[in-house]
Amino acid sequence: MAGERQGPAEWGGWIILVHSARTAVAAVASVLVARLFRLPEAYWAPITTIVITQSSLGAALKVSWQRFVGTGLGAVLDAIVASHFERHVLVFGASVFFLGLICPLALADRSAYRFGGITLAIVLLIPRAGPAWETAFHRFAEVSIGIGVALILTLIWPEREDTPLAEQVSDSPRKTNGDQGKVNEFPPSPATPPATADDRP
Repeated sequence: MAGERQGPAEWGGWIILVHSARTAVAAVASVLVARLFRLPEAYWAPITTIVITQSSLGAALKVSWQRFVGTGLGAVLDAIVASHFERHVLVFGASVFFLGLICPLALADRSAYRFGGITLAIVLLIPRAGPAWETAFHRFAEVSIGIGVALILTLIWPEREDTPLAEQVSDSPRKTNGDQGKVNEFPPSPATPPATADDRP
């Protein structure tokens, strides 16, 4: 009936509800596990979990591996650089440059390089009272916990790979002209038949 409200299952509300609940459960579980290990910056664990839980299992495994490798490389480089050099923006820049050179040697892609660069920035640019190697280790541990929680949740509560609501709305009954790549809002009108002898004036 026109004007009747649609239920959650019809307009995609149920999918959104389940996805939000799944993400919230994963984030809370990640925080609790990180706090169980008394990590000083436990919030990095749910940040990692939220990023990874937005993907399917195959994509989550790939993202998790690259984030793990990148964070590990960044943490090791952090510990080495901080033990021999003072905190300085030029030291940080040189470290980021060197990280980009060693990532391909570890078969890591650009996403791992980004994660490693984030670790370098956190350790080398934020002043802390403790030793840099300890901060680097904490960062690696927090990210590892976030990855572990995200993968466990992806296995026991997999994401339903439905068509997003925005894509469903955009898939209107418009026709596409494949030859010219143009979208026709309305179908072309049929060609006018030639006039017959009876129709001529």
